[in-house]
Amino acid sequence: MSEEYNPDLVTVTDDDGNEHIFEELDRIETDTARYVALLPYFENPEEMLEDDGEVIVLKVSEEDGETYLVQIDDDSEYEEISAIFEERLAELWEAEPDDGFLN
Repeated sequence: MSEEYNPDLVTVTDDDGNEHIFEELDRIETDTARYVALLPYFENPEEMLEDDGEVIVLKVSEEDGETYLVQIDDDSEYEEISAIFEERLAELWEAEPDDGFLN
């Protein structure tokens, strides 16, 4: 039996109205917030090779029933959440947590 890989894709619209497609790699929830780790997704393999391949960590925010992904402005919060994702993704990819694949 062949298993096909079907990534969890997320479309994000930036402040200028441009749409960007990401693969959701992981998500975590703390006592105070939710976060996602995203990787830019490209249908064209050449575009994928040109990308730096850094994982993007964003905070999930809800306002008026709408869900938004926002940058983490607090440096200590970002460092804490990034470290959690880095450890979890390193286990998944069988890499060292300090390989620097997080943005």
